[in-house]
Formats: sequence, structure tokens, C-alpha cells
Amino acid sequence: MKKIVFAPLAALIVATGCTSKEKLEKAEQQSAELNTELQATLATQDSLFALINEISEGMNQIKDMEHIIATPGLNGDTQSGRAELRNDMASIRQALQQRRERLAQLEENLKNSNGKNATLMKTIENLKQQISSQESEIAQLNSKLSAAGVEIASLGAKVDSLSSTVTAVTTEREEARQEATQLTDELNTCYFAIGTKKELQDNQIIQTGFLRKTKIMEGDFEKNYFTRADKRTLVSIPLHSKKAEVMTKQPKDTYEIVEGDQGQKILKILDPARFWELSNFLVVKVD
Repeated sequence: MKKIVFAPLAALIVATGCTSKEKLEKAEQQSAELNTELQATLATQDSLFALINEISEGMNQIKDMEHIIATPGLNGDTQSGRAELRNDMASIRQALQQRRERLAQLEENLKNSNGKNATLMKTIENLKQQISSQESEIAQLNSKLSAAGVEIASLGAKVDSLSSTVTAVTTEREEARQEATQLTDELNTCYFAIGTKKELQDNQIIQTGFLRKTKIMEGDFEKNYFTRADKRTLVSIPLHSKKAEVMTKQPKDTYEIVEGDQGQKILKILDPARFWELSNFLVVKVD
């Protein structure tokens, strides 16, 4: 009779043991799944943090480029500098594309996971917006850089044109200055001849004869016999003789003949402007 009573109880105990074991296995399976999901979520979170740092660094690079393009005199003004900036922009665009793809993969992983993490999804959306904004800024910077290149090329052409104009004007001014200097020198050029009566006659500078007054020959003189000088600096002429007479028509009050060492005469010009007013030639006869 007792055996009949304990048989159902034993069956109940066995059934209860099986149920507990199943529950334990299910709990362990759920724990493993949760742990896997947690690890995946943490990995996603770490990836997002890495992307945040990369996007922040990319933004700093973009701001540096904006500064270079907006500031005259930096590397953006040169052809090599603009090429370097374009290469940097291409690298950033490539990096942005890679970040966008990584975000899409992380987003897909979160959507496929059993648990939805609203905070991480929102972070992904924010990062996608930042990447779009950076891509837009890079496109604008590229346009500005191209426009700056056109403007710089235009300014370079203007500078070249102005440089050519300045060179031409400078050349003309220098030529005019040289012509003015030459003309001034010519206007201030004078000639003097010192010689005995015979020397002056032989060179057809004076004309004389028996009972005739000595006079200066008309027309151009033989300049080879004359000494060339500058009216502005010629103030005295050593005559190398104890006797001297001015044969040309210089006003007598514009000069004087004084005695120098050993009685040698010296002609001193007192008023150069008036002295050379009538003629640029001076003839002095010495004995």
C-alpha cells in the first residue's frame, strides 16, 4: 500500500527537477546572450567614441584650411600651396566617406540587436549630421580655393601687366632723365683756346695782317684745338704766360686776369652766366 502512495511523489520530484534544470539552462542561455549583446553594445560605444574623436579632429583640420584660404600671404596663395590644400581636402573627403560607412555598419548592428539602445542611435544620427556638415564645408572650401586660384591668377596677370607698365615708364623716365642730363651738359659745355698769335693764326682762330687789327675768325672754330670744359665748374684757367689778352667778346666785368706763381697769369671767371652769355668759346692770346 505504501509503495502505491510513493510512486506518484517520486514522479513529481523527477518532473520538478527537470523543470528547474531547463529553467537554469534557459537562464544561462539568456545570460550569455545578454553578455554577448552587452559586449557588442560596448564595442559599438567604443567605436562611436573613436569616431567622435576622428570627426572632431577632422573639424579642426577643416578650420585650419579655412584660416589658410581666408588669410592672405599663407600657403594658399601659391600654386604649390593650393595643390597641397586640394590633396588635404581629398584625404578628408575620403576619411569622411569611410566614417559614414562605419556609422552605417554600426547603425545596422544596433538595429539587428535584440535590445535597442536609444542613446547610441541618437549619437549615430548626430555623427551622421556632423559628417554631412563637414562634407558640405569641404565642398565650399574647394569652391573658395578654386575661386581664390582664379582671383590670384587674375591678380598675377594684373601685377605682370603693371610691372611691365612700370618697367616701360621707368625706362622712359630714365631715357628722359638721360636726355635732360645730356642736354643740360651740352648747354653748359664751353671751349677755350690759349695760344700765341702764330698758334691761333695757324689754327684759323684769329685773322691778322700788316696794319690790320687782329680779329676772331667768323664761323665754326676748329674744336680740336680747344679744350672742352663745363661752365658750372670752370672758375679759373691757368694761362702759363706773363702776358695774356682775351680775344673773344666776354664782358670785361665778368672776369679778371691775375698774377699767379712766378708771374704766370690766371684768368678768373667772376660771373659765369654773363661770361658765357654771348659765346661758348673763349680765346686767349698769350706772349
